[in-house]
Amino acid sequence: MSIDPAAKLLFSAVLMGSLPSASEVMPPRLYEVTTETSMPHLEENLRYTNTLEKRCLAHQQLSTAFPILSHAALKGCRLDQEHRQHATVSYVLVCAGGNLTTGSATWRVGEHQIRGNLNVTLGGKNMTFYQRVTGRALGDCGPEAR
Repeated sequence: MSIDPAAKLLFSAVLMGSLPSASEVMPPRLYEVTTETSMPHLEENLRYTNTLEKRCLAHQQLSTAFPILSHAALKGCRLDQEHRQHATVSYVLVCAGGNLTTGSATWRVGEHQIRGNLNVTLGGKNMTFYQRVTGRALGDCGPEAR
């Protein structure tokens, strides 16, 4: 059975139109962001750090929203291979130059809260850590926050 090319094009357009765009998954909003970093291999008093800030975030920033990604230990690493399913966005940590570091990140996007977890195993050192970012929606981003 042969399908008319115009029907194929229409069907494809309907399917593509039904997928949410990045801005529909998580439009820009101002969040109160709490970042928790845990390194279980360290002594108890050095194991955890927490920060609190206000930040404007949108879907496009999810792959870079973990502050630890700018640390020298993760130089050449980035979150890539985005996969979206309903209110979950996930990434794989990809590192260049033969770096044996591995990891992944998962975000749960809700109407009033976002929560991301980044799990990392540093290559060659068998050390693991995680960073959790939780954002409570405060409202729209002002022009100064964008």
